[in-house]
Amino acid sequence: MFRVKLSVVCVSLLATVALLIGGCSSTPEDKTAGMSPNKLYAEAKDEMSSGQWERAILMLEKLEARAAGTPLAQQAQLDKAYAQYKSAEPAQALATLERFVKLHPVSPALDYAIYLRGIVNFNDDLGLFARFTRQDLAERDQKASKESFEAFKELVERFPESRYAADSRLRMNYIVSSLAQYEVHVARYYFKRRAYLAAVNRAQVAITDYREVPAIEEALFILYRSYDALGLTQLRDDAKRVFDKNYPNSEFLTAGGRVSVDPWWKVW
Repeated sequence: MFRVKLSVVCVSLLATVALLIGGCSSTPEDKTAGMSPNKLYAEAKDEMSSGQWERAILMLEKLEARAAGTPLAQQAQLDKAYAQYKSAEPAQALATLERFVKLHPVSPALDYAIYLRGIVNFNDDLGLFARFTRQDLAERDQKASKESFEAFKELVERFPESRYAADSRLRMNYIVSSLAQYEVHVARYYFKRRAYLAAVNRAQVAITDYREVPAIEEALFILYRSYDALGLTQLRDDAKRVFDKNYPNSEFLTAGGRVSVDPWWKVW
């Protein structure tokens, strides 16, 4: 009887060992294990070219570890940041770029790292989806756009001859214009709700903080109309005088002196 029980125990132990061995053998094989750093980088670039961003990120992380301390590892970091950006992981991309800047403050690719930081934060329509969902403009945050501007500004100031400087200047101009337009959107939002003092404050932000952008025309008009609604005749007349001088043929005057109820982008 003892021998039978012992045999059963032995069989159970053997079965357990077999399962453990089988489990180990089912571990996915690392197909990159025997690759040289250059070969691994070429494979990662192929994945990026085909839009397989997550696969590329895994390969670049392996390359960064294997080629640590080499220019190829630096390139892997930058490519990983770009792949993270393309795979809709902006926070990870920014963290990767921040790490790169700290580790390689004199890298020849530092200008690209700063430029890419601006690109990650850059939103080329500054809230197109929010427009079509009719999100209240006062609830939108422009923090990322401002951080994008600061990155492009840093690049232009530190590396004025960089191949990325010209594009950075164009993007800076676009951001400034869009941020001014955002302030006007918010001013219009308040004006429609008869919150005239709040409308005055936001219109003044646009006028004071931004120069020579199209949004200033409507900002001045909202300022004039808000002062009028508040009964501040002296301020109203001053705003109207500045408005008439700068925009004598403004369409806001031909529209009967009304602030548009709908934003300029509404098409229905």
